[in-house]
Amino acid sequence: MIDVLVVDDNPIVRAAMCAFLDADDGVRVVGEACNGREALAAAQRLRPAVTLLDHRMPIADGLSVLGELALHTTVLVLTSDSGEDLITAMLRGGARGYLVHGQFDPPDLLRAVHAVAAGRGWLSPAAASVATSLFRTQAEQEREQRERAERRRTAQTRYGITRRERDVLTLLSQGLSNASIAVRLGLTEKTVKNHLSQIFAKLRVSSRTEAVIVWTGDPPA
Repeated sequence: MIDVLVVDDNPIVRAAMCAFLDADDGVRVVGEACNGREALAAAQRLRPAVTLLDHRMPIADGLSVLGELALHTTVLVLTSDSGEDLITAMLRGGARGYLVHGQFDPPDLLRAVHAVAAGRGWLSPAAASVATSLFRTQAEQEREQRERAERRRTAQTRYGITRRERDVLTLLSQGLSNASIAVRLGLTEKTVKNHLSQIFAKLRVSSRTEAVIVWTGDPPA
C-alpha cells in the first residue's frame, strides 16, 4: 500500500485527486495540505511514501519547501507550470517526478505514483525534454572538468610545475590579480611575480592568458 499526501491550494483539484487515488487498491491518501507550510507539517507527521506537490500556492510555494520535504517523502510535482527554470530547479532540488497538467491522464498519474514510490522517475513530455538537456549539460560539464584536470596533470608533469606554481596558476585562471594572489597565498606580490616568471619560462609563454590556456585549455575568467 502506497501512502500518499496530496498538496494543492485548489480544494476541487485535491478532492478529485484524492477520490481517484483512493479508488486504486494499491494507494491510500493519508493526508491533504493547501500550502507548503502545511505540507511540511503533514509530511513530518504522516511520513507518506509519496507526496503530490503543487507549485503555485499561498504562504509557501512548492519549490520553497521541496528540499526539506524531500527529506521525509518522495516528491512528485504536479503543477500547471511547465517553465524550464522551474522544472530544472525542482529536479535539482530533489523531485523524483514532474507532471504537467494537460500532459497526462488519470492512468498516467497512477503509474507515476507507483513509479516514484518504487524509486523510479516519471516525467511529462515538457519535463522530460528539460531533464534530457539538464543531464546532457551536467555530463558535458563533468567531461570538461575531467579534461581540464588531465591537462593540468599533463602540464605539471611535462613542464615541471611545482605545487606553489600550481597554486598560482589556479588563482590566475580565476582572473585574480598579482596582489590578490599574494593575499590568498600569504605571499608578497614580488614573490608572485617571480613565480609567474618561472611559470612563463616553463610553459614557454609570454602572457598570463597564454599561461592559463596551456594550463587549463581555457582563457582566464
